[in-house]
Amino acid sequence: MKEKDRQRVYDTDDEGLRRYTHEHMKVLAKFTSDNCEICASLAPPFEQFANDEPYETILFLRLASEESPVAKKLMQQKVAPFFVSYCQGRILECDTLTTEQQVLDMLERLREFLPQNH
Repeated sequence: MKEKDRQRVYDTDDEGLRRYTHEHMKVLAKFTSDNCEICASLAPPFEQFANDEPYETILFLRLASEESPVAKKLMQQKVAPFFVSYCQGRILECDTLTTEQQVLDMLERLREFLPQNH
């Protein structure tokens, strides 16, 4: 299997989200909904970012917001697609994003974030 062929976006649930955000330094999670046009339109760029070399140290996760109590709590009055960036198990940002550029901007802030070494 070539490097580019490997799976880079992982489907998970709340339990997996907790585990992955503590096992990996940086994580970008996308909460999606069925029948969501924006979720569908952002799927290809999200997959592409996951395979782009500058982001190879970031773990990309996808969760179904309908099945996620964590998502419901984070999103409150917001709607999918909802993105959350984590570093060292802590939330850096969380917001509804509707454009590829907004996702890329959040991803860049996560990539450039320097974690504290305590």
